[in-house]
Amino acid sequence: MNTINKAVWVGALYIPIKWVTIPTIGACLYNNGHWNNWYFLLIPSIGLILFKQLGKRFFTTATVPSYSGIFNNTIEKYYPANASKIQQEVFGHYMEVSKDTRFALRSKNPIDRRLDFCSYFLALIKTLDQRNENFEMIRQVCLEVVTEYVRPTNKLQAYIKKLIPTLIHTWLAQQLIQKLGKKVSKNDNPEGFIANIITAKEETFGLGYGVDILECGICKLFQKHSYSKYASILCEVDEITSGLAGLKLIRTGTIANGANKCDFRFIKETS
Repeated sequence: MNTINKAVWVGALYIPIKWVTIPTIGACLYNNGHWNNWYFLLIPSIGLILFKQLGKRFFTTATVPSYSGIFNNTIEKYYPANASKIQQEVFGHYMEVSKDTRFALRSKNPIDRRLDFCSYFLALIKTLDQRNENFEMIRQVCLEVVTEYVRPTNKLQAYIKKLIPTLIHTWLAQQLIQKLGKKVSKNDNPEGFIANIITAKEETFGLGYGVDILECGICKLFQKHSYSKYASILCEVDEITSGLAGLKLIRTGTIANGANKCDFRFIKETS
């Protein structure tokens, strides 16, 4: 099936799925007394996210990932004289590193999905390190890449991210958190993540949501390729992603920096 035919089928399926699934879920919630007006926004948003992820898995080839443009733009900014050569080297390293993260695309643990991006991230680090770039410059380039990657591309995305903490205590969100907790607490692949979802308010500064990463797939990947000293760069991005959701990250340590776990606790930021 070529790309055009795939697009036609996906587009044709989206409309009936959308208008059958959303009313059905809404009716079930209403009949069981769990309806909340926030769900007018939440349910379509969840559906859009899930459909977008399905589309990525349906269309994405095993060659150039969709986010490579962010890497290429940053490389052109910092290394305009030989950007093309560096981009080729990064992609070459990615093709090798990504062999160790292919399991993540079909992993039952959703945290593993970030490992493909991390393999490209590691490929960039390898390339710059082999070009004798110093740690601080590698860190600067990498942070710019990943900051751009997590940045909302429009006002709607930014609004939805800010809305998440408000919805945590809704019945639907609690059901999703419970299911998430079951999925992330185990992993069939020893190279992946294992985490605990914390919902006790007394352990989460009253928010009712926190995460303990017990095994870090990123650290395992970087260690396997003898680049462990760079893994902590990605830890710095957690504060940025938390801020985008209107939260302040509180943590005691990370595995990349020698702790026995990465703890994520949050406090709502006051405007």
